Amino acid sequence: MRLAPRALCRAARAAWRENFSLDGRDVARWFPGHMAKGLKKMQSSLKLVDCVVEVHDARIPLSGRNPLFQETLGIKPHLLVLNKMDLADLSQRQKIIQHLGKKGLKNVIFTNCIKDENVKQVIPAVTELVGSSCRYHRGENVELCIMVVGVPNVGKSSLINALRRQHLRKGKATRVGGEPGITRAVMSRIQVCERPLMFLLDTPGVLAPRIESVETGLKLALCGTVLDHLVGAESLADYLLYTLNRQRLFGSCIPAADTVPSSAVLGLLRGHPRAVRPFRYVQHYGLDGACDDVVSVLKHVAVRLGKTQKVKVLTGTGDVTVVQPDYPAAAHDFLRTFRRGLLGAVMLDRDVLQGPLDP
Repeated sequence: MRLAPRALCRAARAAWRENFSLDGRDVARWFPGHMAKGLKKMQSSLKLVDCVVEVHDARIPLSGRNPLFQETLGIKPHLLVLNKMDLADLSQRQKIIQHLGKKGLKNVIFTNCIKDENVKQVIPAVTELVGSSCRYHRGENVELCIMVVGVPNVGKSSLINALRRQHLRKGKATRVGGEPGITRAVMSRIQVCERPLMFLLDTPGVLAPRIESVETGLKLALCGTVLDHLVGAESLADYLLYTLNRQRLFGSCIPAADTVPSSAVLGLLRGHPRAVRPFRYVQHYGLDGACDDVVSVLKHVAVRLGKTQKVKVLTGTGDVTVVQPDYPAAAHDFLRTFRRGLLGAVMLDRDVLQGPLDP
C-alpha cells in the first residue's frame, strides 16, 4: 500500500533535527560594539544627503538589519535594496514585501550587483523619492547626494560600482571583497550618474549594537557579516547543514528520494513521483545521501578535498602520529561553497516568513 504524500512528509521529517541547539553561544562576543563611531559619522554627514539607500542581503530580508539606520537616519527618504538576489530563494517575494511594508518599508528593490540585475531601477526610484520630499536647505542644490548604508558585506560598494557601470560607463570607484570590513570610513562623494547629477557616499558596515537573537546572529554570520573564526567555522557549518536540510524537507511538501537517512522512509519515497531531486550539497560533494550529522559531512568533504592533518595521540606505548580529516578546512570550504551560490538559492528567513505578519 502506498502512503499518502502527507504521511511521507511526516515520516521523513521525523528523522531530522527540527531545532538547532543554541546553548552556550554568546552573540555579544561576535558583534563587539565598536561600530557606533561609524554611525555618528553618518549622522554628521546627514545634512549633505538627500536620500538614504540601505543595502541588505536578500537571503535575510527580515533579519539582521540595523534598526538604528531607520531611527537615526529616518528623517531622509529611504530606499531598501535587497542585494544578492541570485543567491536567495525568492519564491515568497510577495510575502517578503508584505512583511517589510508592515515595518514601514514601502520602497524595496531586489538586485544582483554582480550582473547589474535591476540596478537600473535604483536611480529612478531615488529621483522619485527625493522629488516627492522636502529637501530643506538642500533645495537650491542641483545635484543629488545619496548615502549608502548597511551591515557589513552586503554589497554596498558593489552597488556603487554597478551604478557607475550602468550610468557613467566607468569602472570601480570603491574596493569590494568577500569579507566584512573592506570599507572602513565614510568616503568622499562618488559620482554615479550624469542626468540627474547624482553622487553617493559609501559608508562602513555597521551592525546593530544588540542582535535580536543568537539565531539571527548565525544567519548574519552565514552571510559573511563577520569573520568566521569569531563564530567558529565548524559551528557555522553545522547551522548551514541544518538550514539546507530543513529547507528542503520542510520548505516543500515532498522531500527528495535520496535525501532522508531512514532506509525505510527512503524505500517509500523512491516510489513517489515527485521524490527525484537530490540536495545540492549532496551532488556537489558526491555524498551517498543527505545527512544531518555535520561531523560525517565534514569528514567526507575533507577526504574528497584531500584536506588532512597529522595529530599526535598518546597511547600506552608512547606518542603515535595519526592522519585525521582537517575538519576546520572542510568547514571553511563548505561555507565558501554556500556563499558562492553553488549549494542552491536559500531563504534563511523562511522561519520568519512562515509566521504571522506583524500587526
